Amino acid sequence: MGATTLPVPEDAGGQGAGWREVAVVAEELGRGVAPVPYLGSVLATAALLHAGAPVPDAATLVVPLSAWAGGPLPEVSVDGDALTGTVRSVADVRGVFLVPAGGGLWRTEQAEVTPVTSLDLTRPVADVAFSAAPATRVGDLASVEHALVVGAAVLASEQVGIAEWCLATTVAYLKQRYQFGRPVGSFQALKHRLADLWQEIVLARAAAKAAADALDGGEDATLPAFVAQSLCAEVAVHAAEECVQLHGGIGMTWEHPAHLYLKRAKADEIALGTPGRLRAALAPLADLPA
Repeated sequence: MGATTLPVPEDAGGQGAGWREVAVVAEELGRGVAPVPYLGSVLATAALLHAGAPVPDAATLVVPLSAWAGGPLPEVSVDGDALTGTVRSVADVRGVFLVPAGGGLWRTEQAEVTPVTSLDLTRPVADVAFSAAPATRVGDLASVEHALVVGAAVLASEQVGIAEWCLATTVAYLKQRYQFGRPVGSFQALKHRLADLWQEIVLARAAAKAAADALDGGEDATLPAFVAQSLCAEVAVHAAEECVQLHGGIGMTWEHPAHLYLKRAKADEIALGTPGRLRAALAPLADLPA
């Protein structure tokens, strides 16, 4: 469908769209917990666009899934034009490798990839090792920081999609599940839980859209991206937990897809910065006292 080329300019072979459109795709992929390497593509594309470098058909920004803007990056050493080191838990590994090392961003095609077991079955991760891999410098670390901010904003939209699916599916189930001669959804205690969750999702959606707008607005999007990611991560987990709980016995089985959404939500909660880390980083950005 060409969704990975949305933010790439037309004269570079892309579709010339913006990050708002990328966020829309991410939301729909989150709604289906689609096992596609979209987040990894967003990170690599954002880094290369910021660096003014060509964007290949498939690339991987070699950072741990838990990496976040402002946080420590993995230590890969540079000796001349050769890279040596190992980066663990990299998501969506494919194509060429973009490696933060020695104060710059390097491109190489030589690496040893070792898949590792992940909680989220729909987003594979792997360890990536370099042993004197020949590389070409394509940018600096500012491009990596920018990519991680973009990734946080786009991930927030994915988390909104997860939460919305969980709420809609749970509401539909509670309307058809009967207990004591009436629909389970008619019980006031469950209505309150669903209403509270709906309010959380409305707020999360607004935050995610604000982050995507900031990316396309030509401004520093770090603050709205961190706000959106720290909020949406927790809302997605809450929605997935409620989905499992309110589906009762079937929610605890692998035959029902609820477990896929819970695992994706939990994995996303630590991806590109945990809520706690992002809020700590937000304090100086928002001029708040410690």
